[in-house]
Amino acid sequence: MPKIDSLIKMLLPKEERFHELLGKDTENLVRGVKLFAEIARSANLEDRRVKTVELKAIEHEGDSITRQVFEALNSSFITPFDRDDIRSLTMDLDDILDYLEAVAQYLVILEISESTPALQQFAAILVAMIEEIHKATGLIWDMGNERGIHDCIVHISELENQADSLFNTVIADLFKKEGRSPIEIMKWKEVYDQLEDACDACKDYTHVLGNVVVKNA
Repeated sequence: MPKIDSLIKMLLPKEERFHELLGKDTENLVRGVKLFAEIARSANLEDRRVKTVELKAIEHEGDSITRQVFEALNSSFITPFDRDDIRSLTMDLDDILDYLEAVAQYLVILEISESTPALQQFAAILVAMIEEIHKATGLIWDMGNERGIHDCIVHISELENQADSLFNTVIADLFKKEGRSPIEIMKWKEVYDQLEDACDACKDYTHVLGNVVVKNA
């Protein structure tokens, strides 16, 4: 029965679709975090303003990919991994990019042009974490890569520990340092809080990756 066979083929999922979409999502996130690092290094408010508009466009692209993944999940009877895990991976990627875009917007709206060493260090840590996320996501489609995925997860965990130490140090220094007004302290604390949240979201992503490995190894 040719028509039934064609219908079954159409309804069966194509692993390549999820592979392609998650690959596009992490590539988009890598572009976003590298642009964010440029914003963090810049001490020119107008330059930050221009780059933040570019980052917003990348965030919109991420939202579009997220919708495509959800549409693919809704139209597939079978998925390459647990449906909830795919959804969680996609949402975590979306959250990370949202945090980066929110920090950039915050810097512009509150007219913060200063580029502190801590801001630059957070950006560098996030670039490294997200590059590992991109690498690990490309490996999960073949569980023969289990060791490589594990190494990425360990590296991200180490980077997240660095971010925690940096956060604790910078918050302590922020309240000790003389010359900053209470409003300025509040502004920078909000920036650092959201940067730590971005790092935590990267760590959350690795928890889902670990679940995928355990369930499919």
